[in-house]
Amino acid sequence: MTPTSHFITCAGREIHYMEWGAAQAPVVVAWHGLARTSRDMDELAAHLSPRYRVICPDTIGRGLSQWSPKPEQEYCLAFYAQIAADLFTQLGITQAHWVGTSMGGAIGTVCAAGQLQPSMRSRIVSLTLNDNAPQLAAPAIARIRAYAGNPPAFDTVLELEAFFRQVYQPFGWLSDAQWRRLTETSTRRLPDGRVTPHYDPAMVQQFISHPDDYRIWEHYDALQIPVLSLRGAESDLVLAETIESMRTRGPGQAGLLQTVEVPGCGHAPALNVPEQLDCVAAFIDGVGK
Repeated sequence: MTPTSHFITCAGREIHYMEWGAAQAPVVVAWHGLARTSRDMDELAAHLSPRYRVICPDTIGRGLSQWSPKPEQEYCLAFYAQIAADLFTQLGITQAHWVGTSMGGAIGTVCAAGQLQPSMRSRIVSLTLNDNAPQLAAPAIARIRAYAGNPPAFDTVLELEAFFRQVYQPFGWLSDAQWRRLTETSTRRLPDGRVTPHYDPAMVQQFISHPDDYRIWEHYDALQIPVLSLRGAESDLVLAETIESMRTRGPGQAGLLQTVEVPGCGHAPALNVPEQLDCVAAFIDGVGK
């Protein structure tokens, strides 16, 4: 099914999102990672759209969404959750499954816990965490902050594609066509004519102004919904011992957690191959049955 592109004002900021599937179908919200865009979810959305309405937003400061005029205040999980709650309200979403890669998983966790946005607690019925956890490895955060806060610029799009292929090698296998689409949907041109990744570099203010923003055990412990945890087998951000802790707390302790280790990937699986797509779809399909 052909997706449609939309713009909406949430929490006072213009947000772009892609929509797939029938308007009357059950809803899946698929939220991308830190320095990425909604188009990373194309394969997942296409896979689910025959039976789900799939909403894929660009986070503020990424892709086609507005850049924040207040980066220190608004590039943080609390404001992202506010945007998500407003998005649900305006789109008439009363219940949805949430699939989040990296940062998108953290946003889903704090939303589903309901401590920041109480209305969201009853709206999210399942949560898929794609290489995200309530605690992230500090060296990996430092690595991500270093490259994301200083995006390079290149004379040509092909040079930028080569950069993406290197820095996102942990995503796992992508076809040449998928690498090209990732590049084309992640590129903006600077005033001097060079090209650079399509996000606001100031979004790394989250790690400066909100240094503990991704320590969210209290939110994870409050979850009372089914959770699927996908961990890249080679991930340096989500450690194996963190997954073990997740099994003994919150939804893990309640028997609501499923964990899957994805071979051949680090941070984070691209959700673009049949094994990964079928895993997420089977989990969502099975919720409530």
